Amino acid sequence: MNGTSAPVTATEPASQWVPAAWDDFLRLSSHPSCAKTKGYYFNSQMRLEAMEGSAAHASAYSILILTLALWCCAKEVAMVGWVNCSYRKAGVREAQPDISYYVGDRAALAPQGRAIANLDDTPPPDLAIEIADSSLADDLGIKRLLYEELNVAEYWVVDVTTCQLIAFQIADQGSRRITVSQVLTGLELSVLQAALEEQSKQTENSQVVAQLMTQFQRSREA
Repeated sequence: MNGTSAPVTATEPASQWVPAAWDDFLRLSSHPSCAKTKGYYFNSQMRLEAMEGSAAHASAYSILILTLALWCCAKEVAMVGWVNCSYRKAGVREAQPDISYYVGDRAALAPQGRAIANLDDTPPPDLAIEIADSSLADDLGIKRLLYEELNVAEYWVVDVTTCQLIAFQIADQGSRRITVSQVLTGLELSVLQAALEEQSKQTENSQVVAQLMTQFQRSREA
């Protein structure tokens, strides 16, 4: 362990960032008591956060996955997505986004059949998404720096409280806000935010999907 912090134990998961050696992170993140947590490691610190279980979190999950799948089908863009896949640079860093995607020609590079992608032999995803219920400050703060180091092309944060989608393009270990996706070329992120807002009004998924299908079809024909 770094510094004078007390060792993190399996009965005291690190819900905040705490100093930790890599071996301690591996030990705790694989412990049965932490089976329902997501693991992050950055700058010799670790965080194990509970997987969100709120209705708002689940709703955002479903509408994002549906919307992006519809958009890629309409635009004939190849895409491979993962839920809660860990991306690991052993001894250095690890991130576990809620959703991640490999897009276009890079879809073939997605890890196959693994819950943990070794970044020594697997490239990072094009898009990483965190859905924030109680973790918004961290998602916009330290985790954004972590994803900059992982060199994903885009990083999105969804605030389920306000239905706000905050997106960043990442390059040269830095990031900038965007309103149009560069990975999903031409996708205006306001479309996704509108879908999240509709879903928050208890609109049925089928209605939201029907509206999106019509919108994407029209844009394809334009």
